[in-house]
Amino acid sequence: HSLSAFCTECAKSCQYQISIGICDDKNHIALFCACFLENRLHFFFAHELCKARRNTVIRPAHPCKPLCAHTADIFRQLVHFLTGISLDRILDGDASNGTAACQRIFEYGKLRKQEVGEDKVYDFSIGNPSVEAPAAVAERVKELLEVNPSTLVHGYTSAQGDPKARQAIADDLNNRFGTSFTGSNVYLTCGAAASLTISLRSVIDSENQNVMVFAPFFTEYRVFIESMGASIQVVPASFPKLDLNLDAFENMINDKTVAVILNSPNNPTGVVYSEEQIMRLAEILNRKSAEFGHPIYIISDEPYREITYGCVPPFITKYYANSLICYSYSKGLSLPGERIGYILVPDVMPEWQNMYAAVCGAGRSLGFICAPTMFQHVITKCAPLTSDLSKYAANRDLIYNGLTELGYECVRPDGAFYLFVKCLEDDANAFCMRARKYDLLLVPSDDFGCPGYVRIAYCVSADTIKNSMPAFKALAESYK
Repeated sequence: HSLSAFCTECAKSCQYQISIGICDDKNHIALFCACFLENRLHFFFAHELCKARRNTVIRPAHPCKPLCAHTADIFRQLVHFLTGISLDRILDGDASNGTAACQRIFEYGKLRKQEVGEDKVYDFSIGNPSVEAPAAVAERVKELLEVNPSTLVHGYTSAQGDPKARQAIADDLNNRFGTSFTGSNVYLTCGAAASLTISLRSVIDSENQNVMVFAPFFTEYRVFIESMGASIQVVPASFPKLDLNLDAFENMINDKTVAVILNSPNNPTGVVYSEEQIMRLAEILNRKSAEFGHPIYIISDEPYREITYGCVPPFITKYYANSLICYSYSKGLSLPGERIGYILVPDVMPEWQNMYAAVCGAGRSLGFICAPTMFQHVITKCAPLTSDLSKYAANRDLIYNGLTELGYECVRPDGAFYLFVKCLEDDANAFCMRARKYDLLLVPSDDFGCPGYVRIAYCVSADTIKNSMPAFKALAESYK
């Protein structure tokens, strides 16, 4: 590859500069500098393609004239070849993962609030808990800082976590679910993202393997799976309930499948999968594992486990032995910034000690050893606690009832703090951009694997929901 194909005049007058570094198996590095045709690229975009060991970084550069048609066409082909993503998707802002989209909208919201006032922007973009952590958390932090030496509070623990914290977690699970775990089944992590990436690293050992997810799904799963060298297989959404599409799953699973990620209560829909569906999923996995001659694992992502409305999510290890539980205290205990969670390797898993060793090795190789020490010690005392989650139930009713009365079609959530709403046009990104005219900040659903919807995070104040209703009404009327 060279830059010789690019028009000289275009190279002199870049609208945007793109730096693309390619690292192949021989560690050969080539640096390309090219330019963009459009004025719409206004964000930093980073994407890793693990299989090809390629890194792509696009940065805004100096303003200049547009590209000629010839160079633009070559550049589009180059971007698609290197990233697997069309330039149009990048320019439209939907090529990055859903969390990045949430973050961009969230950052836009902060700027917009400075312009028009905080109470005039209705930011439903990000799942940041809006209820206070229980008082016992602050009391425990105060005790740790005032009573204990700083070497205990801020020093290293064991790589897999403090033994007392791990046992406290095991005791909490045993009390709630009638299990028999010990601290030896628990590996403390820096939140759910670390739990998921460690778990994936523990079960993926070949680049031709795949991990399955059910749409709609938390979009970071794609990044996590591909960064471990596997491919993601997306099971189509099941309408209208948006629960598990098990018929499609059974048809899609193959001998390269090593795991399936479950997320219940679900982000972005708030759906809680039923016991009947979990039992059928377990039956399929047991049968297919025997057929293919290797275990297929469930990686259960459960940060919203306690945030439910009149139902209890089935505890996965009670139904399927080859399961890894990934948990975070970010949501139920309102500690998202403290990055504290765990992986449970259940004692019902055959040869679970080998899997636990793999988890320890994966944590080491990824740099996730010794989760934040202070909050390990907080969990020792606060593992069974939650914030006042009833506020989310009240918010759920406010926003669901309010939007359905205005004519919006919504999936009624049984858990988490998200509402999945059908757009009033086919293009979710266009719908979200129109919503911005009314200072409604919503997240388009395309990268959740289910186009045509938006996600609303109702972990906001009740006043924000109430005050947003006239804006939602005006948005709906703009389509009439």
